[in-house]
Amino acid sequence: MRSVRFIGPGRAGRSLAFALGRAGWDVAGLLGRADDISCAAEGVDLLVISTPDDAIAGVAASVRSTSTTAVVHLSGALGLDVLAPHPRRGGLHPLVPLPDPVVGSDRLASGITFAVAGDPLSYEVVACLGGHAVVLDDRDRPLYHAAACIASNHLVALLGQVERVAEGAGLPLEVFLGLARSALDDVARVGPRRALTGPAARGDVATLARHREAIPAGERPGYDAGVALAVRLAGRGDTGEPASSVRARAVPAGVG
Repeated sequence: MRSVRFIGPGRAGRSLAFALGRAGWDVAGLLGRADDISCAAEGVDLLVISTPDDAIAGVAASVRSTSTTAVVHLSGALGLDVLAPHPRRGGLHPLVPLPDPVVGSDRLASGITFAVAGDPLSYEVVACLGGHAVVLDDRDRPLYHAAACIASNHLVALLGQVERVAEGAGLPLEVFLGLARSALDDVARVGPRRALTGPAARGDVATLARHREAIPAGERPGYDAGVALAVRLAGRGDTGEPASSVRARAVPAGVG
């Protein structure tokens, strides 16, 4: 039986602890800020540092290294250098939101993708959870993590804007969730470019201008950014104009 200990009892750490426990691992505890972590790597096969990114290097440096224990972090953006001076280092980033330990542990064992690097024990964790590993060099991790944040965090923030704008029309967010789910299904089925519909894709500048006039001024920068991304994805509207021309006419310079 493999054994694991965690430093950082937050949502990610507890989610993975629950998932590994159900997979047959011996979970030797989750240590927090009030605990002595100097000996945390002793007596276990794997030590997982599940703290926020900014704390990983300091935590790793505070743990006495051993030659037998693999020390792994859960950061998507950081490389393995932050785990110095430990000789066995790994990275294990689950490509799924972990909103709480119960939902998180279920998702971790549902066949998701993990970005993996370094020590072979990182790959063993993925295998025992039934996941799929993608291998990343340290230099590629910031781009990978940026894409992950856009796919999840930015999408959630965008739906927050949907909720605020829809409230102005007296409608709840729930009215628009089916639309969002269908759009994601279309992306999975045919890819982003073919899935794109709407006025930006058509080059319908008048409709885009009406949108900007109707929405609150504080929401316009976010809306403008979305239009720019849609126009870029579309390449050209049905009018045959370059995307840059549609963008320039839809969102006049200096208008906010």
